[in-house]
Amino acid sequence: MVTRGFGLIVAAFMALCDSGSVHAAEVELPASLSWSSYAIGTTGYSQSVAIGNVLRKAYGVNLTVVPGRDDISRMESLRNGKVGFAVNGSGTFFGFEGVFHFGISDLGPQDVRLLASATSEANLQLAVTRTSGVKKYSDLKGKRVARIAGSPALLVGTEAMLAFGGLSWNDVIPVEFPGFAAAWAGMMNGTVDAAFASTVSGATRRLEASPRGIFWPTMSRGDLAGWKRLQAVAPYFMSHIATVGSGITARRPNEGAAYPFPILIAYKGQASDELVYSMTRAIHEQLENLVISEPATAGWAEKNQTFQWAVPYHDAAIKYWAEAGLWTAAMQMHNDRLIDRADVLAAAWKKMKAMGAAQDKFRDKWMKARAAALTAAGFNPIWK
Repeated sequence: MVTRGFGLIVAAFMALCDSGSVHAAEVELPASLSWSSYAIGTTGYSQSVAIGNVLRKAYGVNLTVVPGRDDISRMESLRNGKVGFAVNGSGTFFGFEGVFHFGISDLGPQDVRLLASATSEANLQLAVTRTSGVKKYSDLKGKRVARIAGSPALLVGTEAMLAFGGLSWNDVIPVEFPGFAAAWAGMMNGTVDAAFASTVSGATRRLEASPRGIFWPTMSRGDLAGWKRLQAVAPYFMSHIATVGSGITARRPNEGAAYPFPILIAYKGQASDELVYSMTRAIHEQLENLVISEPATAGWAEKNQTFQWAVPYHDAAIKYWAEAGLWTAAMQMHNDRLIDRADVLAAAWKKMKAMGAAQDKFRDKWMKARAAALTAAGFNPIWK
């Protein structure tokens, strides 16, 4: 890996912080600002509105929250400069990698950067009906598992849980569904044994109250082999203990999996460093007021930040987190490696575009070119 100058700057900066000789910049935000978020009624939207209310009271900022129907629309608004930031989820990783909906000639790998992340008290994983008899993910062999091909987050999430149990789609009976709601209707009526969801989803509550019941298999963080298999499929997942959800309480927690949600992102070089720095700092320093406005925003607390995730952090955000004493040399090494990966993806994309492949063959050719470039550079391509 190439040693980056910024990493040296961060190391020097943190040393200065320890000596108490650094004066942090002030929060300076524009009078009006906009960002894209999830649809009205979702927790992503309600948290965005709460952040807007706090920014207005604390800094006089008028934040416009623009609802987006999916990852593409949220990130497209950001890429086109219609909004300054975006509140997003696992789709950010797919965009960074240039896969699924992003693997077309008009999109490709997205040069996105994180500012901050949140983690809720819930998990995101594969649930099973109690009547299925499944106790651990390896027990899914030969069972019926919901496959929602139109949703990369749900599809890859399911594949990751199967991998944790040492399984793949070849070991189960895939049952195709057009969407999340249909899959969970299948869980209710007995046409499928397992489906992916958040532990706090309304659909899981309904299954819990039904005769079929619900169960979340344990994913022990001590199962290193299982986690290695899972993260080879979906490196954006992390071990997490849920204390809320269907069949889950603080006294009966579930040791499972989750990924940061929601996360705040920007494109490299689009928003100014001063703006990125100020937004990162404002969210961190206004947490107490955020929680008063919307309790769900407690997930943005510093203890919940995921500084070594699957998408790199923005340099200006790193500057603030270093000032706050939360950024380490190990985090910088991890971030540098992700940026090296982004450089490989960008070079492979540029070469792919120059080839001028036909639209109907573009995605397949790109996925092969992408895998070859990443493999040659010593990275796991994940998809081949």
